[in-house]
Amino acid sequence: MRDDADSILSRFRHGDVDAFETLFRMHQRAVQGWVLRIVREPSAAEDVTIEAFWRMHQAHARFDPDRGFEPWARRIATHAALDWLRRKKPETSVEPERWDTFPAPSVDDPAITAEVGDKTAKAFARLPVKLRVAALLAVVEERPHKEVADALGISVGAVKLRVFRALRLLRKDLTEQGITP
Repeated sequence: MRDDADSILSRFRHGDVDAFETLFRMHQRAVQGWVLRIVREPSAAEDVTIEAFWRMHQAHARFDPDRGFEPWARRIATHAALDWLRRKKPETSVEPERWDTFPAPSVDDPAITAEVGDKTAKAFARLPVKLRVAALLAVVEERPHKEVADALGISVGAVKLRVFRALRLLRKDLTEQGITP
C-alpha cells in the first residue's frame, strides 16, 4: 500500500495526469474543507479548491514526494484562498457570516446577543486578510499553530504574533463600538 502511494506521488511529480487525478480524488474533500474554513463561503470554496488543484498541477515539478502531499496541498490551497480574499470587493460582499464559536455575552435578551454577534463578525471581517486568516484558523477553527504556520508558510512565532495582533485589533474595534470584549 505504501509503495502504491509513493508511486503515485512520484508519478505526479513527473507530470503523470492519471496520478494527478488520483490525488485530486483522494484529497479534494480535505482541501475543500480547509479552503472553506478560510473563505467561509461554500460556492467560493469550490472555486478556490479548483484553483488550488490547478496550481498544484502546474507546480508538480516542485513537489517533493518525501515531504508529503497533504501539507504541500494545504499550503497551496491557503495561498489560493488568501488571493481570493484579497480580490474580494468589500462593498459587494455579503454580510459577514456569524460564527457560533464567538463567545456570546451573558445577556438574556436575544436581540442584544444577535447585535453583539453581528458586530463581532463585522469587526472580524474588517481585519487585514493575513491577520484574519491566522486568527480564524488558530482561534475560531482551533487548528494547531504548527499546522497554521505550515499552511501559511511562516513560523509558529509569526502565527502567534498575527493572532495576537488580530485579537488586539478586534478588541479595539469592539470597544469603539461600545462592546466590552
